[in-house]
Amino acid sequence: MKPLSTVLILHFIVLLATTGCKSPAEQPGRPNILFAIADDASWKHFGAYGCNWVKTPAFDRIARDGILFTRAYTPNAKCAPSRACILTGRNSWQLEEAANHSPLFPAKFKTYAETLAENGYWVGSTAKGWAPGDPGERNGKKRELTGPKFDKHKTTPPAKNISNNNYSKNFESFLEEKPEGLPFCFWYGSLEPHRPYEYEAGIQYGGKSQEEIDEVPAFWPDADTVRTDLLDYAFEIEYFDLHLQRMLEKLEEKGELKNTLVIVTADNGMPFPRTKGQVYEYSNHLPLAVMWPDGIKNPGRIIHDFVSFIDFAPTYLELAGLTPGKTGMEPVTGRSLTEYFYTQKDGNVFPERDFMLVGKERHDVGRPDDQGYPVRGIIKDNYLYLQNFKPERWPKGNPETGYLNCDGSPTKTYILNTRRKKGIMEYWQLNFGKRTAEELYNIVQDPYCLNNLAEDSNYADIQMSLKNEMVEKLKEQKDPRILGMGDVFDNYPYQGDVQNYYNRYMLGEDVPAGWVNKTDYDTDLK
Repeated sequence: MKPLSTVLILHFIVLLATTGCKSPAEQPGRPNILFAIADDASWKHFGAYGCNWVKTPAFDRIARDGILFTRAYTPNAKCAPSRACILTGRNSWQLEEAANHSPLFPAKFKTYAETLAENGYWVGSTAKGWAPGDPGERNGKKRELTGPKFDKHKTTPPAKNISNNNYSKNFESFLEEKPEGLPFCFWYGSLEPHRPYEYEAGIQYGGKSQEEIDEVPAFWPDADTVRTDLLDYAFEIEYFDLHLQRMLEKLEEKGELKNTLVIVTADNGMPFPRTKGQVYEYSNHLPLAVMWPDGIKNPGRIIHDFVSFIDFAPTYLELAGLTPGKTGMEPVTGRSLTEYFYTQKDGNVFPERDFMLVGKERHDVGRPDDQGYPVRGIIKDNYLYLQNFKPERWPKGNPETGYLNCDGSPTKTYILNTRRKKGIMEYWQLNFGKRTAEELYNIVQDPYCLNNLAEDSNYADIQMSLKNEMVEKLKEQKDPRILGMGDVFDNYPYQGDVQNYYNRYMLGEDVPAGWVNKTDYDTDLK
């Protein structure tokens, strides 16, 4: 019989082999972190997912040499709340004012960037960090939620409305100023492909053609205007990817790439009608590729588990050897992604990662008293279930104030004109019309979320099961909306340029002219 100590040692070796985890001796040191986030890009429009009309060699390399996630979601598909989830590791309905767009960032919620800066990391960011809104102050100084800014280097952009921030050069300056021996954490916050675009930039400067696009989402007309708009969007994604490629090359040149965790995603879906700011597949479903040469086993894997933006912060903290509760951060809700780094498995790896919670509160203003359009939802077993708590409200903002929760665009104008000039209601209803109290979609068979199954009795059991699970999980997270206190979200002050926008407009007071489209929106009220 073997001694007990020998048995335990053998058991430990077998355990390591079967779990795929690395022993402490094999673990790399605290990694550098490069987080790259595009501004408004849906998951399908990166080469690694099979898109052939958007060229993203840097993203594709990270997916090839690391891990590609096929079901990554933001809990809230709008800039400020989505980024707040990333920074805190908590769902937006757990973040008080930060559930809204353009809020005051609550003082109680410390970010991972602030935490890493206090614990031996060289932290910085360029261009768009957490925004829009007021970050507030800490110790009498304006908070830097994503780290100090490195924005001094400028460049000549390839088209109008693209930022002149030389992202990659500013990252280079960040690396040059880094003290010797410190790991770094950098936030690359591209301003692309956020609107506005220079019309036909994709064709004129990118050499693109409308025929390249193999798929126009069925909730928009397949028209030249829409296709041109899509190509301009693609051109800006490629610009984001170009600077990411330069950053990877700089890390290789400095010998830093091997121990750098690179995470690439976008904050919410594409800035088109029915996508950004809504709660559908093209809204919350986002790209995600992760590379870490020193830390990821069996690179090139594709993962189909559900992962969330709230999983980033606990990943960073774990790799830095930190525990949120011991660093002044509020406890996180997310779950670290490191379990994917140290296994060799692909596909569906962890059975419990089989659902995603999504939702929204107030995004852009444009309703009476700056009211929001509250939604909660759950994605599970190929279905998306949504509960619209105020279906009497306009989901994109009131018509007479221009549907402000939808960025101005050629596609938006084209759809509105199909109703005004041609009397075609279908696309207007899908993109701007009011919605039922509950929605249910089979997102495998119906990824555009066009066929609402909520009123089909054949799906009643599925709908009730999903609703009950959603409510149970949100109660566990103390969501005020589910606990009957949802009006608190409407009462948080808006920090943008115009407050009580709708009320002031209706009283005849001056508001920025560009914020109101006064062209016969009255017909939409009938």
